[in-house]
Amino acid sequence: MDPRDNRLVCWWLGLVHGLARPFVRLGASPDAVTLVGLAVSLLALPLAWLGGRWLLASALAVFASGITDNLDGAVAVMTGRATKWGAVLDSACDRVGDMAFLTALWLAGAPAGVCVAAGGVTFLQEYVRARAVAGGMSEVGVVSVWERPSRVLVVGMFLLAAGLHPAWGGWLLAVGSWAALGLAVVGLVQVGATVRRRLR
Repeated sequence: MDPRDNRLVCWWLGLVHGLARPFVRLGASPDAVTLVGLAVSLLALPLAWLGGRWLLASALAVFASGITDNLDGAVAVMTGRATKWGAVLDSACDRVGDMAFLTALWLAGAPAGVCVAAGGVTFLQEYVRARAVAGGMSEVGVVSVWERPSRVLVVGMFLLAAGLHPAWGGWLLAVGSWAALGLAVVGLVQVGATVRRRLR
């Protein structure tokens, strides 16, 4: 399907490019925007640790980092400054951001073991994908159920819910961590199956 035929995709790309214009006018480099996004994702940690209504701010930081995660690419395209190094930096910062999201869940009150397991499986999915590219697979292969947008949505929504309903916070955060782990496992299976089919 041509992405240009999808109204939601077109709307999202228009929004991202609109948000990117101030960065372009300021002369910000794509790498600088990437690092801003990383800083925003890390901001979720102390806010989650504070707990209570601060979880609302932590959720906002998670959602904001999801938006800034797209801004660096938009700035790169709009300024013609896309580089291979920028792609590597973006991927590395995304992995740190992934771990920051799950750590925020733990700091807010989710079970540590489940968060660690979800983080490990998430890393493994990305490692398998990276090794597949090194092994000759020239494209992403499959968009799994556990990609960057779904990680942002799951963590952000459960932090938001826990902040809105503190009395249910512990239960909501536990459900969120288990949801992250379950989706991570499914995502790993999807990526692994695709890689095996493409490279054997």
